[in-house]
Amino acid sequence: MECCRWTTAGTLLLASLILSSRTARSEEDRDSLWDAWGSWSECSRTCGGGASYSLRRCLSSKTCEGRNIRYRTCSNVDCPPEAGDFRAQQCSAHNDVKYQGQLYEWLPVSNDPDNPCSLKCQARGAALVVELAPKVLDGTRCYTESLDMCISGLCQIVGCDHQLGSAVKEDNCGVCNGDGSTCRLVRGQYKSQLSASKLDDTVVAIPYGSRQVRLVLKGPDHLYLETKTLQGVKSENSLSTTGFFFVENSSIDFQKFPDKEILRISGPLYADFTIKIHYAGAADSSVQFIFYQPIIHRWRETDFFPCSASCGGGYQLTSAECFDLRSNRVVADQYCHYYPENIKPKPRLQECNLDPCPASDGYKQIMPYDLYHPLPRWESTPWTACSSSCGGGIQSRSISCVEEDIQGHISPVEEWKCMYTPKMPLVQPCNIFDCPKWLAQEWSPCTVTCGQGLRYRVVLCIDHRGMHTGGCSTKTKPHIKEECVVPTPCYKPKEKLPVEAKLPWYKQAQELEEGRTVSEEPSFIPEAWSACSVTCGVGSQIRLVKCQVLLSFSQSVADLPIDECEGPKPVSQRGCYSGPCTGEATEYTPEETQLLYGSLQEFDELYDWEYEGFTECSESCGGGVQEAVVTCLNKQTREIADETLCVSSRRPPQLLKTCSLDPCPPR
Repeated sequence: MECCRWTTAGTLLLASLILSSRTARSEEDRDSLWDAWGSWSECSRTCGGGASYSLRRCLSSKTCEGRNIRYRTCSNVDCPPEAGDFRAQQCSAHNDVKYQGQLYEWLPVSNDPDNPCSLKCQARGAALVVELAPKVLDGTRCYTESLDMCISGLCQIVGCDHQLGSAVKEDNCGVCNGDGSTCRLVRGQYKSQLSASKLDDTVVAIPYGSRQVRLVLKGPDHLYLETKTLQGVKSENSLSTTGFFFVENSSIDFQKFPDKEILRISGPLYADFTIKIHYAGAADSSVQFIFYQPIIHRWRETDFFPCSASCGGGYQLTSAECFDLRSNRVVADQYCHYYPENIKPKPRLQECNLDPCPASDGYKQIMPYDLYHPLPRWESTPWTACSSSCGGGIQSRSISCVEEDIQGHISPVEEWKCMYTPKMPLVQPCNIFDCPKWLAQEWSPCTVTCGQGLRYRVVLCIDHRGMHTGGCSTKTKPHIKEECVVPTPCYKPKEKLPVEAKLPWYKQAQELEEGRTVSEEPSFIPEAWSACSVTCGVGSQIRLVKCQVLLSFSQSVADLPIDECEGPKPVSQRGCYSGPCTGEATEYTPEETQLLYGSLQEFDELYDWEYEGFTECSESCGGGVQEAVVTCLNKQTREIADETLCVSSRRPPQLLKTCSLDPCPPR
């Protein structure tokens, strides 16, 4: 039996070896049908990202499995600005070739959603668009805002790591596969304040390296740019016409409208940009801005300092220094404290020079090192809190002379021992900038179309940089609403409401609810209404209304403070009717009536009673009367409507007047 068991196991082992041998041989045979891959071709471009290919030959008379060509990206360095667009170069190559017997100057047509890898060009100054070649050259970008490239007429995905087929993308800071921690989102609003002594003003300073810059000016004034390179070269651009511009190697998209200007810069900026406003009219202007600012100052850990002893065991520490990523130099620590995202690394300690000292010595040789040498030094306590949060204050600290021994123990000593170095100041000024002030914006239209109502305005707390902030005194805040009177008589009482005539309008109000989508303009975005608070009768519905903006580069939505959105905010509560309750009459409390009336007021105010002349006189002589004719009118079209549409308004009182007062002739 043992022999048989051994023979069975041996048979299984032999079978598996034969099977694996055949599999390996079949894979080897398949690979052997191909010749080795050839060398890589020359890159299709010298800059801006191109494509290179490698070929191999099928050695079999049969069909070989797999591809005979492979691609890779190459020349992944930025082209100089004067090189121009690669697709535009291919279009301009046809300028000296006649099309239908005529020469044209051809401009590129980019971002074709159907066939991005065909060479479509448009004749300058004409609507003529022609496909001049079925395929663009390898390495041409499929879309202007993407790294994807056309290879052999097909659009191939390219990640930010410049690898074909890679899905890796840049974060908002421009870091490939980054987590967004190397930059910060900056957004704010500027409002012009006309002054007889100033012709222009600074809106915002945008530092070198910033990305996804977007500014929108609304009003009669104009934007212009001032730039300063890292070498100190300054320049100015007036932004007088709509178009694309290159300013300090940064591409700028500027759009100019009669009452608005829009400035976009994808970035990164290759200079410090200062956006300014030139006053051009009597009315105020406002500018909203948003961009990603790089964190250019970061803590960097130093190397270990020299050992505290030359033998017998000592210790050494690291420290942290603030490093300027632009100039590649160490700067004062205060620059790194400006960014809350920066966390200063703690010192690391390690032992060193552990070899024993020579027997003839008997003592450790202390190395002359300033940080640990037992020379007395000034030491300060932290600064106290500033005496004022703005407008100028004072903060203080205490200074003492201390001495540190080699074990790190610190003890106070007489001040004269530290007099070899200047004593640090005991007080310093702080928070010398102006305090935040309230800034009131324009009043809204009156909330009613007749009689007495309310009007509202936005009141912002603005700091010394013109940024929306907190800290203003509530006691001095201007009022945000006031009464207003529209000099048009009202005929509709609000104390009594015939609900049975309103319910069809309420249903229509629900059906006419408009949906809104997020855009590149800050706008109010309402969420869906909640279910009605009751299952029968009159209840209420609520919803959340946010102020949001679409960030075009990252295609993400950012929430903004409510006061950064212009225009009326959609209502967040409305009445709802779920049908009559079983066994109950359709009656409502005054509160329910007011809620339902408020939700439907805009529909009711479309129709109202109006006088339309008088009837004929009841008598031809001797004195008669005429009655005023009352009709239900559509206020917008001025057309006569069915009287049921005006049932929620009080019918005007009956008016009579005398007529035909001449005496009748004797009979």
